[in-house]
Amino acid sequence: MTSEISRNAGSGSVPPGRIGIGLELDDIHMKMLEVLRENGRISVAALAERVGISRANAYTRFEALRADGAIKRFTAEIDHVRAGLGITALIFVTVRQQMWKQFRAELARMPEVEYCAITTGQHDAMIQVRVADVAAVHTMVTDRLANIPAVKATETVFILDEVLKRPYVLPSDARAPARRRSPELGPAQKTQGDVPLGKMRFVGAAEGRAALQKDG
Repeated sequence: MTSEISRNAGSGSVPPGRIGIGLELDDIHMKMLEVLRENGRISVAALAERVGISRANAYTRFEALRADGAIKRFTAEIDHVRAGLGITALIFVTVRQQMWKQFRAELARMPEVEYCAITTGQHDAMIQVRVADVAAVHTMVTDRLANIPAVKATETVFILDEVLKRPYVLPSDARAPARRRSPELGPAQKTQGDVPLGKMRFVGAAEGRAALQKDG
């Protein structure tokens, strides 16, 4: 899918002298990225109005973001369930350390792989796949991944619900004030057995052992 702005931009070339290598993003650039996150097909005129700058300034800044690589591309976001891919799974992979090149090459041949990241911790990589049913995940793990010499072990986790998914996050998001602060807990809510919904209570090791001994 092509954005309205990128269609207006034609070939995407920017006149010499407009931008330099390594664009320094200011508050206006961040506001533009916030608006584009909501609607990547917004027109230049509407973008300029939302940000509070002239149309020419908005166009120049947008082209600078593209040329600098801050904006990589525009694409469509689909409903995977409507598209027939109702099962999402994370597959954690332990890779034989001398065979990373083979692992990457084999993974590139698997069209159901939506995302892969090299990770720290117990496993070496995390793969996210979207498929039609559980059987497809089983086939991928047991028939395909298991037969790759570079794969030493796998662990599969099925995603039950995707609670939150943003197109991207920005540094300005962390600086935004909280929309709603949680009320202070009253004395009754601070007791061990009464933890408000959505809050966590961490129990120290000594406290936990004492409670177990008392129950025993």
